[in-house]
Amino acid sequence: MAGGAREVLTLQLGHFAGFVGAHWWNQQDAALGRATDAKESPGELCPDVLYRTGRTLHGQDTYTPRLILMDLKGGVLSSDGVWRVKSIPNGKGSPPLTTATTPKPLIPTEASIRVWSDFLRVHLHPRSICMIQKYNHDGEAGRLEAFGQGESVLKEPKYQEELEDRLHFYVEECDYLQGFQILCDLHDGFSGVGAKAAELLQDEYSGRGIITWGLLPGPYHRGEAQRNIYRLLNTAFGLVHLAAHSSLVCPLSLGGSLGLRPEPPVNFPYLHYDATLPFHCSAILATALDTVTVPYRLCSSPVSMVHLADMLSFCGKKVVTAGATIPFPLAPGQSLPDSLMQFGGATPWTPLSACGEPSGTRCFAQSVVLRGIDRACHSQLTPGTPPPSSLHACTTGEEVLAQYLQQQQPRVMSSSHLLLTPYRVAPPYPHLFSSCSPQGMVLDGSPKGAAVESIPVFGALCSSSSLHQTLEALARDLTKLDLRRWASFMDAGVEHDDVAELLQELQSLAQCYHAGDSLVD
Repeated sequence: MAGGAREVLTLQLGHFAGFVGAHWWNQQDAALGRATDAKESPGELCPDVLYRTGRTLHGQDTYTPRLILMDLKGGVLSSDGVWRVKSIPNGKGSPPLTTATTPKPLIPTEASIRVWSDFLRVHLHPRSICMIQKYNHDGEAGRLEAFGQGESVLKEPKYQEELEDRLHFYVEECDYLQGFQILCDLHDGFSGVGAKAAELLQDEYSGRGIITWGLLPGPYHRGEAQRNIYRLLNTAFGLVHLAAHSSLVCPLSLGGSLGLRPEPPVNFPYLHYDATLPFHCSAILATALDTVTVPYRLCSSPVSMVHLADMLSFCGKKVVTAGATIPFPLAPGQSLPDSLMQFGGATPWTPLSACGEPSGTRCFAQSVVLRGIDRACHSQLTPGTPPPSSLHACTTGEEVLAQYLQQQQPRVMSSSHLLLTPYRVAPPYPHLFSSCSPQGMVLDGSPKGAAVESIPVFGALCSSSSLHQTLEALARDLTKLDLRRWASFMDAGVEHDDVAELLQELQSLAQCYHAGDSLVD
């Protein structure tokens, strides 16, 4: 049991969600390793929020993710067709729970990674895994391509009962379940699976928080007409239906747009990645996800999922955007006020919700987390030195961050958290940082010596007016479609009336984010 922790049950739906989830759980595993190290101080994040204790048939104690994952046939299997979680050595935790002999422990190379289970280092409970056997992960036939297909999966008694059985198994052992977080692919038929799962959770567990992370791999190209049209339709249906049944929905993508017009992927000043590799893209999104979910995973004074969602989603604004600075650019010897002031008046984070650049848009409410900043960096003024700015006059790092947000967005409801805990980027996390010290400090030129082990990260969730344009653009793209050309999508269980209703709901949702709408006008 999780004792006094406010437990969260994670649902991981789809193959790209599996990639993001694998990086996410690897990060939790790295944090568990640190927590059992006598040299480390007690953690700021409570692992019992996400993990459960159990016991094997042989009486051995286990500590595994409170997780239900769904993927397709061939999506998480090794070449011999057997489900297997590879045991990547970290010296911590319990032996793997697998249905096959564990192979020789190896940290995989990027070239060897085909599916997300190739680099997952965490041992899963057997009841975490739910395979959808009627659809294939590989090949051109038998794919889960359309929203209607995904919805119908969870209308089938077989899969609905399987999901409900797993939900009851995990929920009934919780002392205080605060809610569910859903990692869900938006671009394919899993958008329908996610929508139906969120509806089931809302019906059966009313009053609990349901925060959905809609995941989109990138990039995409004009030449893939059917795939792009399906992606547009699945994303639109997914966002609207998930918003109806979730406390909060946040699209996560390194792409520049949710619509039909391709935009280049986002850039990070101190990070170099290949946007065509799910292994890279999912690592970056998992880094942001692990940071922005900090408020409801804290050991001390946590913010509940319901409270976080209520703060960000007033006046019907149930869709939010995410952004992150990866890594946060702190140079050796630099103070937190100095590093924040270098942003000037610009938005400090890179947008991660495919809603375009945030400059010129309005923020209605935000939740901000800055992690991995040592207390010695919070302020470095010698006694008697006049502070060069109001940020330098603050006495704690928390005050510095709150003052900075107040200066940037003086009329915005802001919640902020400052953590000492950095984000761990040890293997199998990909090598993305070329000009950082082992502790993630930004260096001039190419560093010599040890690889980067951890980084500071600045992350934010924001209810933003950028969603007004994004959702309206989605609706415009949909009105241009000749649905007769895409009969296969409609044949999967979507009616023409459903599309008309979708357009109305998209436009209504977009109107919630009109720049004149706020608590303080």
